[in-house]
Amino acid sequence: MPRSALMGTRIRETRLRRGLRQVELARQVGVSPSYLNLIEHNRRRPGAALAEALGAALQIAPGALAEGAQDPLLDALREAAAAGDTIEPAELDRIEEFVGRFPGWAELVAAQHRRLAALEQTVERLSDRMTHDPYLSAALHDVLSAISSVRSTAAILAESDDIAPDWRKRFHANLHADSERLGAGAQALVGYLDTAEDEEMSLAAPQEELEAWLAARDYHVEALERDGAVPIAALIDDAPELATRPARALAGRFLHRYRADARALPLGPFTAAVRALGPDPGALAARFEVPLPMVLRRLAALPPREGLPQAGLVLCDASGTLVFRKPVAGFALPRFGAACPLWPLYQALMQPARPISRRVEMAGRMPRRFLTYAVCAPHPPTRFDAPLVVEATMLILPAESDTAPAEPVGTSCRICPREGCPARREPSILAEEF
Repeated sequence: MPRSALMGTRIRETRLRRGLRQVELARQVGVSPSYLNLIEHNRRRPGAALAEALGAALQIAPGALAEGAQDPLLDALREAAAAGDTIEPAELDRIEEFVGRFPGWAELVAAQHRRLAALEQTVERLSDRMTHDPYLSAALHDVLSAISSVRSTAAILAESDDIAPDWRKRFHANLHADSERLGAGAQALVGYLDTAEDEEMSLAAPQEELEAWLAARDYHVEALERDGAVPIAALIDDAPELATRPARALAGRFLHRYRADARALPLGPFTAAVRALGPDPGALAARFEVPLPMVLRRLAALPPREGLPQAGLVLCDASGTLVFRKPVAGFALPRFGAACPLWPLYQALMQPARPISRRVEMAGRMPRRFLTYAVCAPHPPTRFDAPLVVEATMLILPAESDTAPAEPVGTSCRICPREGCPARREPSILAEEF
């Protein structure tokens, strides 16, 4: 039977809930109160026979005393230990004793680890925004332009004593107009940056409105999975996140394709095949005789149920511009620009119709591995002599226990800690020599 140094804490909590005194429980299981006190304070571990007797006296399965109550905290502390960069390694063999004896300190360490991870994600998002966001670049340019104009006008007024009254009035009017433009631009810029507190930041584009609406539904549209599904127009009308007409148009295109995928790969048979074959896009495409991109999209649209993979998805057009993003935990997807996590997607874009599978390892304090499947396919032409329109699709699956060789990638060159990368475009702000 599994035993844990935290068993004593659970024994004490269960005894108190039952309203038993320590002396009474000790007498029932045949040990001294002082020995039971040591057990309850995690300074002694009960043997299998004593644990069984304690479980019977407390009317609880012995395994419940040894398992389950602190698993999330233990996992968080193990992650913190793995990510730590200290001279002395953490004593992982005593982690349960630490939680049992000092639960407050354990919660603090775990909370600090979670906070640090959240701050790292914020740095990644802000770096991506500062580097590639077209709105931010235009807003900064407008503010700098207004500042230059104000400075030039003020210099003329300050350095010239013989300006005619009419010209001085014009300069004052220009100064007033430019200062108003500067104030409005700065206020808009601050308001735009303040939205970075939200995980998805601002809805700066129709595509982001669609992604926010889908994220609220775990990217699974249950209403389109059934026969006689709700009309797509009704779904869009009931979506407050789709505030603009372009966003509603994008949603219409997305939902029409989602419905077609759901009809070709019904949820029941498809989930049964995924459980039987695993999330292998090639095997699933052969089983249902459908194109690979459809299988990749369908895998990313599976509901969050036990036994089903929770995958990320990203799509791009022929220019390499991302046209859809479904993130997955630990895999940083750029919002505005390209980054090396998207290499498999771009490799597929350069080799249309050739499926590509790559294992990648995301840089960070706790490197995480992912298995990616990518393929590029043309859209069916609607008329003769139409230009070729292609779309590349990449599925992202966590592969935490995978030990096969993986290609190292990072979120962006600006904040990637990997040294000696031959594809680095700019020095990292995290490098010591920067």
